[in-house]
Amino acid sequence: MTAFRSSSPTSLSRPMTDPFGRTISYLRVSVTDRCDLRCFYCMSEDMTFLPKADLLTLEELDRLCSAFIARGVRKLRLTGGEPLVRRNVMSLVRSLSRHLETGALNELTLTTNGSQLARFADELRDCGVRRINVSLDTLDAAKFRAITRWGDLDKVLAGIEAARAAGLAVKINAVALKGMNEEEIPSLMEWAHGKGMGLTLIEIMPMGDIGAGRIDQYVPLSLVRARLAKQYTLTDLEETTGGPARYVRVDETGGKLGFITPMTHNFCESCNRVRITCTGTLHTCLGHEDASDLRKPLRASADNELLSAAIDRAIGLKPKGHDFIIDRRHNRPSVNRHMSVTGG
Repeated sequence: MTAFRSSSPTSLSRPMTDPFGRTISYLRVSVTDRCDLRCFYCMSEDMTFLPKADLLTLEELDRLCSAFIARGVRKLRLTGGEPLVRRNVMSLVRSLSRHLETGALNELTLTTNGSQLARFADELRDCGVRRINVSLDTLDAAKFRAITRWGDLDKVLAGIEAARAAGLAVKINAVALKGMNEEEIPSLMEWAHGKGMGLTLIEIMPMGDIGAGRIDQYVPLSLVRARLAKQYTLTDLEETTGGPARYVRVDETGGKLGFITPMTHNFCESCNRVRITCTGTLHTCLGHEDASDLRKPLRASADNELLSAAIDRAIGLKPKGHDFIIDRRHNRPSVNRHMSVTGG
């Protein structure tokens, strides 16, 4: 894959600052809406995926990411769907790694379900990726199959071990699910910390086709933390990795535990993130239906002036905070799009 070189190097040099004075330095890019699992909180079982013609090419994704890096993005996370199922995705990762070499980018990373890590862990390390997030909600094979609808837990665990063997730092992301994995959280934490991996817990978000059972699976992390505090010593940490998580140190394990709480605590005051879908749609907030088309200006001109203007308009509309609610009366999501389309 040929790395993109801007024909207008000064056109995208201005930093991106939203109406509330927050500088945008973190970009999450979905490279595909496809996935080899069907986690019920992320997508429906009978998903209709986008036509491949609607997706940005790898070259277009490279150009778009590079444009944002030129505007001050310092952290770039590739997501999906499952990013590693996109054909030739490693050519994109390798091309984007040039920004690490120049110092324009501080970190290139990805979020994955772990199913393809055994194939790609070494190459990811060679491309400058130093840490990854792996989505894993349970260590129980039967529960894992129920959550993912047909996933193979052993394959994911082998992928995690391959990543660790390659020298990648691994953080586990787990969605807290009432009546399904909430009682397993202490053992999941001890397993992760025992292997030198962090664990971040995430509240289920009302996005996409939630169904009647989906609402009942919501458990506030304030309750989870209170339960953990009865068994462990939790010390609040000031550190951040650039995302929405708030961290504690667990004295008994020596590990780090994160909490992402879009429902019980609005973490928007310091939001420095925007998301781009695999079709080139920019979402400045996960919890809003806002959408700005970057594919059209990207394809309309070989230089980046139209793209720059579209980015400025979108950032200028970034809201102060999200509006996630659990709507029990009408059993409907706060946001209609699936998480797999937006990018995790």
